[in-house]
Amino acid sequence: MTIKKITRILTAIFLASIFCLSFANAAMKIIYVVHGSADDPFWGIVKNAVNQADKDFRRAPDRARVYFRSPSTYDMVEMARLIDQAVAEKPDGLAVSIPDANALGPSIRRAVRSGIPVVSLNSGSDVFRELGVSVHVGQTEYEAGLGGGTRMKSLGAKKAIILNHEVGNVALDLRAEGFTKNFGDAEVIAVSKDPSEIKSIVTARLRRDSSIDAVFALGPLSGEPALTAVESLGKVNSIKVASFDLSPRLLSAVKNGKVSFLIDQQPYLQGYLPAVFLVQLKRYATIPSGVVLTGPGFVTPKNADKVINLSKKGYR
Repeated sequence: MTIKKITRILTAIFLASIFCLSFANAAMKIIYVVHGSADDPFWGIVKNAVNQADKDFRRAPDRARVYFRSPSTYDMVEMARLIDQAVAEKPDGLAVSIPDANALGPSIRRAVRSGIPVVSLNSGSDVFRELGVSVHVGQTEYEAGLGGGTRMKSLGAKKAIILNHEVGNVALDLRAEGFTKNFGDAEVIAVSKDPSEIKSIVTARLRRDSSIDAVFALGPLSGEPALTAVESLGKVNSIKVASFDLSPRLLSAVKNGKVSFLIDQQPYLQGYLPAVFLVQLKRYATIPSGVVLTGPGFVTPKNADKVINLSKKGYR
């Protein structure tokens, strides 16, 4: 056998070994598909956590890449399409929010049937099991609403309006139901995501009914313009304002006493933990079961300063 032929054989063996080594060490692929866009204050924190998970897990021995995807607006048809697209890519794990099980259920079930491990986050604590998902990361929305209603009632409020900025999102419906159960006299008002429109609706409603002494928002997108409306009427001392979830402006308002409390479900954990669970499942075949609770917690004037500092860093 000539030296030239031996060299060709050794080269072929070397290249084959490199290929096999690269294949063995191929990075996991984890895809998140959620219903909120990254420019939303809440979902921006979730995306920060996803980006951090991608940075942490791309290094050996985990070798995972983590991707964040969402529709540009609250659109269940588009979200279902994004889930189907993710399934077609055959990732090692899928993390999804489930604001509408009827619209997203078929796509999620297809993912489960295809053998892709699925973790749900944020919305879906009431339906994830029936879709074949074993673990949900988030808060139980109805119970969180109950806590909000109890706290608002303890502040002495008697009559409230509840602002729903994502009609059709079952999680928000559950929040409103829980709040009403423990608070009492409350009316749900459907609003858009247009701050000016929300401010006008709240202002008109408060002017028309002077007995309303509480405004409860189901998220910052309605909470911030609601606060603007109450401020414009000069009623920050007589009308209690509270909201689910956090934003820099609402946190500042809590610190200054213009907002009574915020209900925190820790979106950073909701963004980070699904990746942790999916990586551990791949490595060790271990994963939690049921609901991994990230809330509810309450931000009040007593603890607002600490939360504000963490919010500036993108964690709260």
